[in-house]
Amino acid sequence: MMTRRQRIIKLLEERDYSPGELAVALELRGRGAKKVILEDLKAIQKTLKREGKVLLIKPAECRKCGFIFRPEINIPSRCPKCKSEWVEEPRFKIAPK
Repeated sequence: MMTRRQRIIKLLEERDYSPGELAVALELRGRGAKKVILEDLKAIQKTLKREGKVLLIKPAECRKCGFIFRPEINIPSRCPKCKSEWVEEPRFKIAPK
């Protein structure tokens, strides 16, 4: 049986996912599900470097004003420009280097 991180890697090699979509795909529930996914993604990013792969990050974006956040493994809570909380989650995908 595959570990949660191995399942995340398999999913991200197929297509891009947001942390929320990964939580649903892995059937993780509760308030801390996205936090667990983000912690796993940070560990996976280190593992991929050794395997000659890279974790691509499409940055989070404010749906109200279009502000684009830095590409990082994080889910911003509000836009620094317009203060809106209507923020689209970042998306992640694994690709060969």
